[in-house]
Amino acid sequence: MTEAVSLKTPQADDYKAVDREQWLHMYEQMFKIRTFETTVNELYTSAKMPGLAHLYTGQEAVAVGVCEALRRDDYITSTHRGHGHCLAKGARLDRMFAELLGKEAGYCRGKGGSMHIADQETGNLGANAIVGGSAGIATGAAMSAKMRGTNQVAVCFFGEGALGQGLVYEVMNMASLWQLPVIYVCENNLYNEYTHYSETTAGDITARANAFGIHTVVVDGQDVRAVYATTLGLVEQTRAGKGPAFLLCNTYRYMGHHVGDINRGYYRSREEEEEWRSRRDPLKLLADWLIDEGMADASILEQLEREVRAEEEAAVHFALHAPYPDPGEVIQHVYA
Repeated sequence: MTEAVSLKTPQADDYKAVDREQWLHMYEQMFKIRTFETTVNELYTSAKMPGLAHLYTGQEAVAVGVCEALRRDDYITSTHRGHGHCLAKGARLDRMFAELLGKEAGYCRGKGGSMHIADQETGNLGANAIVGGSAGIATGAAMSAKMRGTNQVAVCFFGEGALGQGLVYEVMNMASLWQLPVIYVCENNLYNEYTHYSETTAGDITARANAFGIHTVVVDGQDVRAVYATTLGLVEQTRAGKGPAFLLCNTYRYMGHHVGDINRGYYRSREEEEEWRSRRDPLKLLADWLIDEGMADASILEQLEREVRAEEEAAVHFALHAPYPDPGEVIQHVYA
C-alpha cells in the first residue's frame, strides 16, 4: 500500500532545535556555493578553465539543507550540476578549483573536471554526467550499508530530467522491495536543458515514487530551513530501517543550462528569472529570517561573506599556480 504524498510546510517549532551557529553555518555554506559558481563562470569566460560547467546558482538551499542533515560518513551521489552538492558535503575550495582547472591537486587529480568530482572522505561517491546515472550507485551504496549494518544513509541527487530514465524506476523498485536506506532528492528547477519540464514529464512527479510505496514529500527548495527540517525527519526514518524516501524540492537555476547558455530568451523570459532572483533567493530568505529572529545582523553576515571571499581568493590562487599531473598518469585510474 502506498503512502500519501505530503506537502511539507514546516512550522516554527521545526527550527527550535537548530541553534544560531548552525543556521549561520548554513548561510556560510550557501554563500560559499554562490561565490564559487560566480568564480567558475569568470574562470570560463576568461579562458582559464577548460571545458564547460553547469552552475548551481539559485539551488543552494537544496544541497545545504539536505547535506546538513547527514553524517559525514553518509553517502551522496551527484549530477552534472554538482558543485553545490560537493561543497555542501564538505569538499574544500582549493581542491575543487584545482579539479576544474585540470590540476594534480584536484579531487580526481584533474581528470574528473566539473562533472565527475568525487570525495570519498566526505561520503561523496561522485558526480555523474549521465542524467540519472548515479541512481544505481546511490542505491547500491544503500544496499551495501544495510548488508554491512553500518547505519549509513545514501542520498541520490538528480534533476527532474532524470525522471525520463528507466534506471531511476528500476532502482526505486528495488529500494522499496528491500527497504534500503536511500533518499531520492529530485531538484525540479523547471527546465530540462532548454525545455520546460511540463513538455517532457507527463503526470504527477510524486506519483511516480509513490507508486512504489516510497514515502514522498514535497518541499520549497528555496527555503533552506524547510529543506533541512524535512530532510532531517526523512533521514531519521530511513536510518531507522523504514525504507527509502523521495523528496521533491521545487527550485530554480538562475543561470543557463551551462556557462555557454547566455541568451535564454527563446525558452524563458528575463522577467521570470528576475522574479525568482528578487523574491525567491535562498540566501536572502535565510538572511532576512536570521535578522528578523535576532540571530544575526547585517554586519555578522557581511563578516561571514568576507571570510568566504578571502578563502576563495586563496583557493583560486592555489589552483591557478598548482602543477598539472604528469602526462604519464593519463591511463591511471581510468576504467572505461
